Formats: sequence, structure tokens, C-alpha cells
Amino acid sequence: MKAIEFNHVGKQYRLGVVSTGTFSHDLNRWWTMNVLGKEDPYLKIGDTNVRSTKGESDFVWALKDINFSVEQGDVVGIIGKNGAGKSTLLKLLSRVTSPTVGEINVCGRIASLLEVGTGFHPEMTGRENIYMNGAIMGMTKAEITRKLDEIIDFSGCERYIDTPVKRYSSGMKVRLGFAVAAHMEPEILVVDEVLAVGDAEFQKKAIGKMQDVSKGEGRTVLFVSHNMAAVRSLCHKGVVLRDGMTDFIGTVDDAVNHYLESSAAQAEEQKLMTEYIQKCKSFLKISEIQINNTPYNFTSLTQGQDVLDVLIKGTTTEPMRCQVKIVIRKKDNTALASFAEGRYKAQLVTIEPGEFTIERHVALPRYMADGDYTLDLVLNDTGVQCYMIAWGCQNLHVEGFYDQYAHSLRLEKEGFIGLESAY
Repeated sequence: MKAIEFNHVGKQYRLGVVSTGTFSHDLNRWWTMNVLGKEDPYLKIGDTNVRSTKGESDFVWALKDINFSVEQGDVVGIIGKNGAGKSTLLKLLSRVTSPTVGEINVCGRIASLLEVGTGFHPEMTGRENIYMNGAIMGMTKAEITRKLDEIIDFSGCERYIDTPVKRYSSGMKVRLGFAVAAHMEPEILVVDEVLAVGDAEFQKKAIGKMQDVSKGEGRTVLFVSHNMAAVRSLCHKGVVLRDGMTDFIGTVDDAVNHYLESSAAQAEEQKLMTEYIQKCKSFLKISEIQINNTPYNFTSLTQGQDVLDVLIKGTTTEPMRCQVKIVIRKKDNTALASFAEGRYKAQLVTIEPGEFTIERHVALPRYMADGDYTLDLVLNDTGVQCYMIAWGCQNLHVEGFYDQYAHSLRLEKEGFIGLESAY
């Protein structure tokens, strides 16, 4: 059974002014659309939604020809770069705004969490806002009262529940808003990148709740996030949006891989990779960093994949003798291990002035629990000087491959692993 169906949906905006520009045209538009029930007579072809380039028209398609369906009980991740149309899609679904063309068919009640503190009145207390927000979402007063204690407990804001919301932090507003949305028992739950504001504890709790809603209760979830690890763990299917149009629809793994491998993602993430470099000698210029042959900053490793392939390109005006070192950090930024190729003595690379390319193969530590980590990349001359540090240049997701001791023995025998001091 289809819970959501998008039939050639499009949303167009006019940049700058809101009206057509003349009273007669505004009147004609109102008469044609509201009385005759026809399409907007002043609808323009317009430009595609490419936010980084200057358009030739005052009209832009935030979404264009969106055509897909979501089955009941599916958990779908909506991914794409900033400005791709993800939030606009969810606003159309939540009836915050209406589509310019096309139609959306929905079967069931929708609970939406689109922005921090949506629908909250700053002068009202948290308790009062629970009742008001729940009523806006379609819950009865008796239903809210029955679930009030559960909502407050889930939000973790019990101490401040009778304090005006204007004194809440953004994270507390997100907690309270999500708690209300998650407990109204909707057939469809729509969540738009608001969990990034919450702390790690709440993110884990919220994702667990969405998993319970989808798997245990068979409800439909649409989840927008730039956290690819969260999308992979939560969703079954994925939809990739690009410049306001559907770029890919498929399984979540295929969708994430398509997004990361697309030229647009590569260009944007490549820029981010070089922006992570916070310490670099003046004579050294780094133009490109790749880990595991990917120019984006996300790597997922499973059983059998235990070596990181590092590629660094740049130019230098002075000769260097350096090693490539990787520092693994937990999500709380605690350094877990620091290591380079070679067990006891670093294998230094001699680099002459001019353009250079460094390729090294570095193995991960022998005992590494499943989870998410960040990597620092370091170029240094051991005990002499540090040439470059790129903090957090790679996000690493590890899943189910370091439980085999044979991997550790093989790596140790080949001389890959060598724990060292920090930098």
C-alpha cells in the first residue's frame, strides 16, 4: 500500500518580488487559479535550482518533476547537497506550502519536525507548548494528557517543563519538539535535519525511536540528513535530489554511494577536504587529499577491508623528508591511536621542490570497535618538524570486521601497525 505518492510535483518561486508586478496581472492570476481552477497563467519556464550560479530568469524551480512513491512502513532517506530541494519537498508533504504543479497523495496522518521549535510560542511554558503543538498536529487534549509524562521523560526537559520556552536552548527545543512529534502516533513521520542540533545522547535516542516507529509499529518515515552514517543505519531506501530534481532512487546503500560519487558531491566535498587543513608550512601547498580513492570525506569499511589508501597531491618550494601518519579519534574527539606505515621506524618519503604525489597504505589498529570515527592526516619529519595537519579530514564508519584475530596477526606480520606518540 502506498503511503505517499508524488505525481510530477514542482515548486516554482519568483526571486525578488512576490507579485506579478501589476494589479491587473495579479487579479487575472487569482481569477484563473481560484475561480476557474486552471494553471497559473504567468508560470514561467525559469531556471533550474543551481544555487552557486547566477541565473538568467527571475523564476526558479526549487523542485521540478518529482515523481516517486513511498510504500507504507518504508524508511526513506532524502539526501543531496545544500539547496537541492530536500526541505522544500518535506514542506510540500507537510502542507506548509502547496506545489506549483503536480499533486501529492498521502494516506495517513503526518507528524512533521522541520525546523527547531516549529510551532512553539516563546512566552508559553514547555508543558503548554506540548498541548498547543500536539493540538496543531491533530492530537486531542485527552490523548496529549495520557502521553504527557512519556513525552516529558523522552525529551529530558522535566526540570524546565514549566519554564517559558524562550529560555530554552536550541537543543532543548529540538528535544521537546521531537518528543511531541514522535509520540502522536502518526502514520507518517517527517524529520528534517534537526537532530544535528541535539547532543549525542539525544541523537541516539531519537534514531532509536524512529527505528521503533518504522520497524515495530510499521509506520512510514522520511528522514533528511547530511549524516550518511545515520542515513545508512536508519533507512531502507534513498532518494537523491540534485538541483531540485530527482537524481537517483534505490536502496539506501546505492543512493548514498551515488550521491558521494556524483561530480557535484565530489566538487563540494573536495573543497571541504582542503578546508580541513589548519596547520601547514608556508612553502607547502596541498591541492588534493584522497583516502581509499574517494575525494569526499566519508569512508565505510566492512570485514576484509583493513588498510587505508592515502593519496596527497601538492607543491613545495623546499625539499622535505616526511612520513604519512593517521590519527584516529572517537566522536568525542578523544585520540584513539596514532600510526603510520612501518612498525618500528617510519618510512620517510623524500620530496623535491615542485609538484609531488604521495601514495601510502596504512593499516588500522588491531582492536577497533564498530562505530564512527574521524581521522586526522599528518605529514611530518619524525622528531624534527610537522609540515601539515588536516584535522578531521575523513569520517570513518567501521562495521563488523575487527572481530577476527587473524586480521591482526596478518597485519602485524606484514609490519603495518606501529602505535606512536600523537604528532
